[in-house]
Amino acid sequence: MARPKTPRTPSARPAQADQPSKPRTNGRSGNPAKAAAAAPRAQRGPATFRDWVGGARLRTLPLAIAPVALGTGAGVVMLGYLDEAFHPWRAVLALAVALALQIGVNYANDYSDGVRGTDEHRVGPARLVGSGAATPRQVLTVALAFFGLAAVAGLALVVLTQQWWLLAVGAAAIVAAWFYTGGKRPYGYFGLGELFVFVFFGLVATAGSTYVQALGVNLESWTGGVGVGLIACAVLMANNLRDVEQDRIAGKRTLAVLVGPLVGRILFAVFMLAPFAVTVFWALLYPPAWLVLFALLAALPACVIVGWARTPRELIIGLQLASVTALAYGVGMGLAFAY
Repeated sequence: MARPKTPRTPSARPAQADQPSKPRTNGRSGNPAKAAAAAPRAQRGPATFRDWVGGARLRTLPLAIAPVALGTGAGVVMLGYLDEAFHPWRAVLALAVALALQIGVNYANDYSDGVRGTDEHRVGPARLVGSGAATPRQVLTVALAFFGLAAVAGLALVVLTQQWWLLAVGAAAIVAAWFYTGGKRPYGYFGLGELFVFVFFGLVATAGSTYVQALGVNLESWTGGVGVGLIACAVLMANNLRDVEQDRIAGKRTLAVLVGPLVGRILFAVFMLAPFAVTVFWALLYPPAWLVLFALLAALPACVIVGWARTPRELIIGLQLASVTALAYGVGMGLAFAY
């Protein structure tokens, strides 16, 4: 007896049709960071004014103020020998350059890490792109706007001083700010972040602030630049120690990842305390510099907290104390020189 045929209907395979499709992979990448970058971000925007202020990372701004204050004070020393007047507008413009660059690199870092998927593993404060509060294009636009402000202020300085070669220095600073986490091979992903921070937010910013005042650079400026540069490295180290496990997962090889948490904590203490040897040296010639040693009231607790920190929150406190130290150190040394 022949078996009757079962008629086909559109709902003959409902189980397969209702199952969610699996994401396609190319079979070559097991990198969690790349997978996170490909995953859709939860949108919670639009970003509020508070979100944008948070994206500027105001706690890092002392790193921009410190070298300008110290370098300007060293410039006053040179102006005294030359019997020339202080140039307040040059100091204001130098500060504008430093602040705009610092804020610009913060937004650029937010953009670059966000589009790479690095911030998917982040344990610190939420980022604009990584959290979905703002689109990558919006954050990139703001970053470029601040780089543009830095360029305008720098151009004004060049016109005032008639030192046109400074345009090359400004361009190099903007390029370094962008390629910290931007581009195909960002140097911040290969353990070079501290080196570039030391050079540009230490030596270049300090010596540059001195130069636009007196058209020269003295020993006070160079050694002071070493001091503020090392403290800036400490701030970056504390930040990277907080994210060391997440950065390792994401393939971001910061110096903290390369040397490990123990050595990173030791380096933080060295970066924080070595600058005070410069203070003691100059205090023999500029007695008010002894007062800068009061900055150790923030530096020493920062070393203890970072050295024995067990939570990201403790490392954030250490970072904040390091920023306060940078501000006290730069402003204090600058005033000691200018007094």
